[in-house]
Order: sequence, then C-alpha cells, then structure tokens
Amino acid sequence: MKIVFMGTPDFSVPVLRQLVMDGYNIAACITQPDRLVGRKKVMTPPPVKVEAMKHGIPVLQPERIRNQEEIERVLGYEPELVVTAAYGQILPNDILEKPAYGCINVHASLLPKYRGGAPIHQSIIDGEKETGITIMYMVEKLDAGDMLTQVRVPILEEDHVGSMHDKLSAAGAKLLSETIPALIKGEITPQKQDETKVTFARNITREMEKMDWSKTGEELYNQVRGLNPWPVAFTTLQQKPLKVWWAKKVNVATEQEPGTVIEIRDDSFVVATGNQTALEIMELQPSGKKRMTAEDFLRGAGSSLEIGMKLGDENE
Repeated sequence: MKIVFMGTPDFSVPVLRQLVMDGYNIAACITQPDRLVGRKKVMTPPPVKVEAMKHGIPVLQPERIRNQEEIERVLGYEPELVVTAAYGQILPNDILEKPAYGCINVHASLLPKYRGGAPIHQSIIDGEKETGITIMYMVEKLDAGDMLTQVRVPILEEDHVGSMHDKLSAAGAKLLSETIPALIKGEITPQKQDETKVTFARNITREMEKMDWSKTGEELYNQVRGLNPWPVAFTTLQQKPLKVWWAKKVNVATEQEPGTVIEIRDDSFVVATGNQTALEIMELQPSGKKRMTAEDFLRGAGSSLEIGMKLGDENE
C-alpha cells in the first residue's frame, strides 16, 4: 500500500508515526511551509516535516496545494491512498479522485459536530462532556465527507486543550490503524453526515479569547481551559492585559458586580462572575511578564491588588 500523508502540527505526528509502525510505504509527506515563529522570528519547520525526515520520507511544502504544478507533483507519487490529519488546506478534486482507495481525513470531533479548524477548543469552551475522532472521506467542502469510523473520548472536568489534544491525537492514530485494513477489505460502509446536525468550530479569534465577566463561572472556566495552553484567555487589570492560564470554579455568594475581586487568598484570588459560581484565579500572566502562579503574582507585581478592584473594566 503506497500512501501519501498530509499533515502539519503536533496533532498529526502520532498519526504519521503509526502509519510508519504499521509498515505502510509512505511515498511522501505533504505539509505547510516553514514559518517564522516566536518573538525572535526563527524559521521553524512544521512538526510533521521533522518527523518525516527522521524516517527518510520525502517532504513537499507547497504554499497552495491547489496549484496545478503541485497537484502533479503529489500525483507523481502514484498514491493508492491519501491520509490527512490537520493538514490545513482543502484538497482539489484532481487529488481526491485519483487514489484507488480515496483520500481520508482524521478529524478531532464527532462529526457532523464541530467541522472546522478548532474542534478541540470549541468542544471544551461549549462544556461538552465528550468528543472524539472521525475518519472520513475527503470532499471539496470543509469536513463534509462520508464518515468511515468514529471513536468517542470523554472530556473530564479538569481537561484542557493540551490534555485533550494528546488524547485525541493518540486515539486518531489508533483508529486509523484499525480503519485502513478494514477499508482495504471493503468491510466499511460509509455513512453520510446529517446536515441538520452540522456545527462549526472556526479558528480562534482574539475576541473569543477575551473574558466576559457577566458570563457564568461555568462558562468562564470552560473558556479558560478551552484556550489553555494556546492561545490563552485574557482579561484586563488596571487597563493592562492579563492572561488567565488556569482557574477554578468556586461557589461564593456575593452581590458584587461581575469582574470584581471579592477575595484575596494566600495563593489565589477570587473574582465575581455573572452567577453564584465565582472564578478563583490560579495561574496568570501580566502584560510583559512570564506565566506565573497567582501566589507569586500576589507576592510581587500583584501586591497592589485589592478587594473591590475590577477585571475587564475598559473604563477604569
């Protein structure tokens, strides 16, 4: 079986590694171009490229996979199957229709729910109790192809994007390992997605990162963990950005306005929300500083924090 693999971020690496372990002939890996990363703008290869090079797999990095020249380069490898996992581009029909066993995608949600580029983030932000992996045929429409297999993965109360990313990446690799042999043998009957149940998980925007303290403590807690460890929820304190890396829900009766600091503890501080579930701030990052515990913040730069101060008040 000759496979062309397409993927880009860390999520894709265990999937590629599983294909190698299963003994498939990986003719080439297609990934995004190297990008400038970090404040120092260091040119950095995608994780899939790094993994592919470890195994001596040829790597292509087209800026646009729909370019005819790039299409011909991919098809030149004569793949019998194309496997994608978080590649980041929609494939053209010229590629989709060529492989004997089609083009399949490993997607981190239980389709038709959460089509799009941020399904892990959105499922946690929405307070879902479970998510999963769907392996489906690819079509020229975002995550809309017929489904082949699925596996469910619980979202625990303490899970965040980082922990679910790792769980789902491993689950995707395992499910793919089980799916390909069954697909080749013709043992899978593809299932169409129910278009009436489709939801989307668009890429995270800056506005989605901003905390609205009028929301419930449950909603804000889900936002914090649904943006941890990237891109991280934020609020403001004395008109300066304050990233909130981690928090806890606490039941506190208060008549204070949402966003008001209502309690300062030895290692944390508590903020009123839109209901009786307040938010206890555990880890944060003041503007221009590194990530720190709330305890360190209160001992140092945050020593001026007082009960009654408001977070997220743009007019203070």
